[in-house]
Amino acid sequence: MWSEFKEFAFKGNIVDLAVAVVIGAAFGGIVTSFVENIVTPLIGILVGGIDFTGLRVTVGDAEVLYGNFIQSFIDFLIVAFAIFMVIRFLNRFKREEEEVVEEAAEELSVQDQLLTEIRDLLQEQNGKNPAD
Repeated sequence: MWSEFKEFAFKGNIVDLAVAVVIGAAFGGIVTSFVENIVTPLIGILVGGIDFTGLRVTVGDAEVLYGNFIQSFIDFLIVAFAIFMVIRFLNRFKREEEEVVEEAAEELSVQDQLLTEIRDLLQEQNGKNPAD
């Protein structure tokens, strides 16, 4: 049982997932700081300093702080948009990198061309179709 658990716990996928979670948490901290310290104050300046956190309704002895919910929702939209922009940038960079790799892969060296021709000739001699 211990060896099965060790095999499961230390598989490449589990370790990769753990690393992704740690990096994701650190990235979340960076994005949260960016939103709270840079984006939100700038938006506050643009909309005249509106702060939703002070909005509340008192019902009997209970206070419903719906302004905090509105502010959290706005923060979520800002964070989601920021992450979307980062992912979009990374995907664009990745696509450009893949195109360069594909172009390089299409060009065969002289040695590779000769080896391919030799392989095809040997297959023809053995009665096989080189396209198979």
